[in-house]
Amino acid sequence: MRAARAPLLVAGGAAVAALGLVLVDPHEPGSWGVCPLYALTGMYCAGCGGLRATHDLLVGDLAGAWAMNPLWVLLAPVLLALGLRWLVRALRTGRRAAAPPAWVALTVAAVLVLYSVARNVPAWAPVLAP
Repeated sequence: MRAARAPLLVAGGAAVAALGLVLVDPHEPGSWGVCPLYALTGMYCAGCGGLRATHDLLVGDLAGAWAMNPLWVLLAPVLLALGLRWLVRALRTGRRAAAPPAWVALTVAAVLVLYSVARNVPAWAPVLAP
């Protein structure tokens, strides 16, 4: 059960955060603050619109979520599946999860940087900007 402590804490934290996002709509100005990068530079990061997209997903508005952050709409189910796999494996085997290979982190970082750049290209802003 000790191996399941971390995934259970993450799942509990995610559940509390999801409840908060359902109860406090991030579409309301000032409800959750602003992205620090956007506030300082006026540029969108890969995560801009992520809270609004998550809220929209939680209330069943897929089109609204896509409009806020298409990458997050694609990544959220993958992260949810990986988190559930982590929890189930820890509960079944009692072993901690192995760290992913370094190429996974490098690939994710590259995708996030490229997506951040693409969101700020004026021609793509109507599709990618929140």
